[in-house]
This record gives sequence, structure tokens and C-alpha cells, in this order.
Amino acid sequence: MTSMAVAHPRLPSWTTLAPILAIIALALVWGRDIGPVVVGIVAVLLAAAVLSAVHHAEVVAHRVGEPYGSLVLAVSVTVIEVALIVTLMASGGPEVATLARDTVFAALMITTNGILGLSLLLASRRHGTAHFNRDGTGAALATALTLAVLSLVVPTFTSTPGPEFTGPQLVFAAIASLVLYLLFVSTQAKTHRNFFLPVDAEGGLLELHHASPPSHRAAWWSFGLLLVALVAVVGLAKVESPVLEAAVRSVGLPHAFVGVLIALLVLAPETLAAARAARRGRTQISLNLALGSAMASIGLTIPTIAVASIWLEGPLHLGLGSLHMALLAVTAVVAILTVVPGRATRLQGGVHLVLFASYVFLAANP
Repeated sequence: MTSMAVAHPRLPSWTTLAPILAIIALALVWGRDIGPVVVGIVAVLLAAAVLSAVHHAEVVAHRVGEPYGSLVLAVSVTVIEVALIVTLMASGGPEVATLARDTVFAALMITTNGILGLSLLLASRRHGTAHFNRDGTGAALATALTLAVLSLVVPTFTSTPGPEFTGPQLVFAAIASLVLYLLFVSTQAKTHRNFFLPVDAEGGLLELHHASPPSHRAAWWSFGLLLVALVAVVGLAKVESPVLEAAVRSVGLPHAFVGVLIALLVLAPETLAAARAARRGRTQISLNLALGSAMASIGLTIPTIAVASIWLEGPLHLGLGSLHMALLAVTAVVAILTVVPGRATRLQGGVHLVLFASYVFLAANP
């Protein structure tokens, strides 16, 4: 009797299961008090969702090509992050007045120093020197710094008593931020796309992909799972925040440090994606992710907060204090000196990482 092979159905991969399990867990634990065992399970699912988000972002990027792939990940994370900020502000509380400012500035320092510095360090360590397109990177940096100064520095020096905008000033800042961000996206995706593609030591464009791109169906499936994973990452980070708050209080750190920890969790997908690109010598993709996330964080948050302020009660403090303005000024100078040559070594990466470490340390010890 002839034996016949039995066909077994193909099981879903972990990158498919992780976002689904994470979003189910989010629905089950949202708004509830959870014990230490559940906290541990949530932490594992959060890490799995981060890793799966990076995988699906790379699939989408492979299909649509650069710089669209970096743009998809940066905008997706930021949109969900903005929704989380508005939700938290609507719930009220003493920290609401500075929530948007603290979150945006944390994202700015994480991207322009943490992600950028790590990317340069990894790329230069493996390839000797990290090469990137200074035209595109310089344009991105100029846009990010303009958005930061307009939205986070100017409010400190207005005529209002606190570090906040008047109604017309907030409307102007919101419109200007959105216009600048959309203008940059148009430049990156259409008119000067080559400025944001990886380059070699001579400035020539690198070949990004040798394998065949995924099908339209696979790309759309990955895009959907990417959104699910990102919602889970941001939501589970919020679920974990009471545990983080308790840990912060137990060691005597200021409450604002919780925002830094949550921002680190939310930006974990971009960090991992940028690190992987840097190790492959695609430094420009890493910088697109870092600076694109910085711009999206400001360019999308400020207009959304301006609209939400119509029904949100209480003040909106956007202006930075003197310590954070000093860190922003040093970051701007160092970033400009890093970008101008179009190449960087481990030294530049180390300088940015030291600035990032300084921000984290001073957030814990202001």
C-alpha cells in the first residue's frame, strides 16, 4: 500500500502572531490594575511587538523603496504617539500642562542624539567611516531644528506669563509646523528623492535590494500588521507606565523621567530599524529614520494639540527651561558639524551618544 504524504497547514510566523497577541493583551488589560505576573507577560509581548514592527516596516520599505519606507515607519509611530498624548491630556491631571512639551522634547533628543549617534557608531565601527548624503541630511536637520525652536523655544520668550503661546500664536505655530513638515515630505518623496538614498564613499547611490520585492498582497499584509504592532507598542507602553512610575518614585527620580522611559519604549521600533540599517552600511536610511521621526513628532503633534486645545482645559506649557534649551543648542551645533562633511567616524557617533546620556542623566537629576 503506497503511503501518501499528509499536507500540514503552514503555521503563522512569530512576526504575524506577536502583533495579534499584543493587541489582544492590550484590549484585556487596558484600564485595569494588573499584578506582577501580568506585568511580566505584557513586557514580553511589548518586546515582541517592537521586533515584529521592525520586521514589517522592512517588508514595506522593500516594496515601496526608500525613502518611502523610512517615512512610513516614522509617520506611523508618530500618529499613534500623538493620539496617546491627546488621550492622556484629555484625562487631566497636574502633569498635563507640560505633557506635550516633555514628550516632544524627549523624542527630539532620543532621535537626534540617541538614534543618530548609535547609527553613526555602528556604521563607522563596521565600515570604518559612515557615509551619507549631506544635502538630504542637512535639509532634514534644518527642518527639525526650525520646528524645535519655533515650537519649544519661542514660547518661553513670548509676552504671556508662562512658557506658553497665546491663541493666535499657537495657531500660527501649528500651521507653520504642518506646512514645514509637508514641504519636507514632498521634497523627500518627490522633487529631490535622490538626496535621501544611501551613498558610497564616492557619493554614488548604493543598490539597496538584491532580492525580489514582496508582492502587493504581502506588503499590504505587513503594513496592516505594522499598524497593529505600533498600536500595541504605544498602548502597552502606557499600560506599563504605572509600573515605571512606581519604580521611578521608589528610587527618588522626578516624575518627568517617566516620560523619557515611555518615549524610549515608543521609539524602540525606529531605534532597532536604524541600527540594523547602519550595520548594513545604509547610514542614510538610519538618518532618515532619526530625523524623520524628530520632524514628525513636532510637525504632527503641535497642530494636533492646537486643535485639541479647543476643548482641552488648563494651560499648555510648550516652552523649554534654560537647561533643556542649552542641551538643544549644543545638539544643534554638534549635529551641524556632523552633517556638513557628509561622513562621520566613531567620534561623531560617540559625541551624540554622550549628549543623549547627558539628557537622560539630567532628566533624572535636574
